[in-house]
Amino acid sequence: MQIMGCKSFLSFICLTGYLCSRAFCDGPYQPNWKSLDSRPLPSWYDESKFGIFIHWGVFSVPSFGSEWFWWNWKGRREFSYVAFMEQNYPPGFEYSEFAPEFTATFFNPDQWAELFEESGARYVVLTSKHHEGFTNWGSPVSWNWNSIDTGPHRDLVGDLAAAVRRRSVFNIMYLGKIHCIYNCPGLYRQMKLIIIRQNLFPLLPSAAYSRF
Repeated sequence: MQIMGCKSFLSFICLTGYLCSRAFCDGPYQPNWKSLDSRPLPSWYDESKFGIFIHWGVFSVPSFGSEWFWWNWKGRREFSYVAFMEQNYPPGFEYSEFAPEFTATFFNPDQWAELFEESGARYVVLTSKHHEGFTNWGSPVSWNWNSIDTGPHRDLVGDLAAAVRRRSVFNIMYLGKIHCIYNCPGLYRQMKLIIIRQNLFPLLPSAAYSRF
């Protein structure tokens, strides 16, 4: 697997930002706060006082701490996470080994959608990819690190979206495009050292999910 070097990656980010800026300039809004703040708030969102945000993925297997399990364990080396792994898993156990156990055996999207609607929620947001790169759909650029190739072997995003769309609830997808780079100083370097060397899963952001 070929991985971009640091300079190439930063060039990619800069180019992407440049192209996006050009696209904004050609559109109805300009790349500045005054212009962006003039965007009208969608009426459906303004009128929706209650919504549901779901974090669900490989980190749900250990079910310890938070969805930032991998980073807190391998990146920050927080004592509670390290101790949890030492007490419950054999030496040398890697985060990628949680993936086959993320089976979603009892996942019933229609049941979820019904619950969302009955709760009074007007929208639901599913985190389709979190900081460790695992995608809850069959991403072609996240080989062997997605919900089709391992774990549940099904399109969790598509299945839930289809169920939600059959009801009076808005469906929104959240895609964490390496948001951890901006949230955690120095994380990009740590990701290269810990993940890329082990070839567990790709660093680059997954392609946008075509259905949304």
